[in-house]
Amino acid sequence: MNTHPYLRAYLAGILIPTLVLPLLLALFIVLRICLHTPVPIEQALVFPMALVPVLWGLWNMLWLVTHMRTHLPIGLHGAILPLLLAPCGTIFATNMGVLKLLMWGLSWFNVVIIPWALIVPFFLAALIGYYLVWKYIVGFVNRVLGIA
Repeated sequence: MNTHPYLRAYLAGILIPTLVLPLLLALFIVLRICLHTPVPIEQALVFPMALVPVLWGLWNMLWLVTHMRTHLPIGLHGAILPLLLAPCGTIFATNMGVLKLLMWGLSWFNVVIIPWALIVPFFLAALIGYYLVWKYIVGFVNRVLGIA
């Protein structure tokens, strides 16, 4: 099965965010409708629903292209992705005004200051989570599709 390896890599990459993001959307809807929480769904999920699956697919394609030269394990390759997604998501959320509702901090000139005590544990959890998801789930799907 050597036909269209990049298409299969892209599809393997988008599997997890495509399954998880609708669940997050349902959670946001329950919070907003049932609990009357003022969470702006249209602002908070625009970036993840539109861009994250595409980036995961492209990231898996990049792993397929570079794996023979770098021999980087897929888990470590996946753990690098939050280093790209976090700044993009923060810039987007800051400009959409989402962080002013969701985070504690001070805001000057559209810049949000978030305490390091909150950033470090969440970012480490994201790195560990991405590593595990990419190592076990995306790696498994890659093996099933014959591209790993």
